[in-house]
Amino acid sequence: MDIETFNADWLKAWTDKDVPRLLSFYSEDTEYRDPQTAAGIKGHEALRQYLTGLFAATPPMTYTPHEIWKTHNGYCGRWYCTMDMPGGTKSYIRGFDLVVLKDGKIALNEVYVHPLPGAPAA
Repeated sequence: MDIETFNADWLKAWTDKDVPRLLSFYSEDTEYRDPQTAAGIKGHEALRQYLTGLFAATPPMTYTPHEIWKTHNGYCGRWYCTMDMPGGTKSYIRGFDLVVLKDGKIALNEVYVHPLPGAPAA
């Protein structure tokens, strides 16, 4: 498996807010955690519901891969996100995902994010 391609394709699905395509990256019994779901979400249906609501409530967002570190069972990946805010302004965040893979699918995805004061340096 080419981790860099997998990660780029996965982040593109996040950018596109494409729930069915995103779910194709996750195992049926996946576990997902982010700052809004610290207790975790388990399984495709719960993740589908969460992502559908999340995407309806957030502005357009563009995810750009930055770095990847392979682990014994997946990888850690850092990315940048540009949000197109109402009124034409932009907001920026940097994120980091712990991704545990099982049979080529994401079995665990733990997300950490923080805001940036401006656009990330190239």
